[in-house]
Amino acid sequence: MDTEIDGNIGICTVAPGTVSPSFGLHWFPMRVTYSRELFVKAFLDEIGVETFIPMRYEPEEGKHPRHQVLRPAVRNLIFLHSTQERITELKITRREMSAVRYIMRPLYDDKHNLTGREILTVPDAQMENFVRVASVTDDRVFFIENLDFAGKPGQRVKIVEGDFAGVEGVVKRVKKNKCVVVQIEHVAAVAIAFVPTAFLVALEN
Repeated sequence: MDTEIDGNIGICTVAPGTVSPSFGLHWFPMRVTYSRELFVKAFLDEIGVETFIPMRYEPEEGKHPRHQVLRPAVRNLIFLHSTQERITELKITRREMSAVRYIMRPLYDDKHNLTGREILTVPDAQMENFVRVASVTDDRVFFIENLDFAGKPGQRVKIVEGDFAGVEGVVKRVKKNKCVVVQIEHVAAVAIAFVPTAFLVALEN
């Protein structure tokens, strides 16, 4: 995939209110109504469509705090790896996909006038970077609900040692702790709770 999320998406300018199509195999972050993301994932797994849902352990209501269950970390979100044509066909023809919605991204011209919208896609490299961290279910990582905070500028770094070697993110202080935050802009953000400074190499912002 040759597009970028953070300001470098390959844009096809379209008229206001219209949608720019996406061609080829992409990662699509999508909203799922009524918390049916696991139901949708089970259906897509059955028909061979690759998916990803960030998960985390949470205490189960009414039971001992040590009793935890694995639940979606970000409600109503699923990532699909397919083509827009295939996803749209499934949305039209299969009731299992009736709860799934594309996430749209506004497009602006040089004068910041709205020119249209496009379906949000995530480049393969960025998705792989996110999954490396978001697939961890223990307390080494945590999800950030405040996406405005997660999206603020910071020092970009690459982790060069340890379990997360190769991961790139932004250094931020969360509750006075220095963390490395990896995000899909305006969709989801996950932080590595602690990374020794010696494991980090600064990248150009």
